[in-house]
Amino acid sequence: MHKITAETAAGTVAFEAEKDKKLVLCLEDNGIDILHRCGGNAKCTTCRVEVLAGDPGEIGDAEKAILASKTDLGDHTRLSCQVRLIDDLHVRVIRQASVEGIDPGNRPEA
Repeated sequence: MHKITAETAAGTVAFEAEKDKKLVLCLEDNGIDILHRCGGNAKCTTCRVEVLAGDPGEIGDAEKAILASKTDLGDHTRLSCQVRLIDDLHVRVIRQASVEGIDPGNRPEA
């Protein structure tokens, strides 16, 4: 199990999650309404998080390509749908359904 600390619009949420689970699912399963409009396919960047501490693992080609197409992202930005837990993480959730007033999108597959 890994400890996840998430900075959200409603405050800080901390919980434990199982190794190798997608971060986007960990967040959603613990009550955080993170956006994931493309269903976890590394195409839309709505599930992005800023990694404040911890190791999110290697970045894959699909994630690298979509992040490179954006100009307003920081160096520690990752797509939560592409991060599988290998370490404790402290993240800032960038986009939430409750803040933007839209449906979060189809639940990504495990």
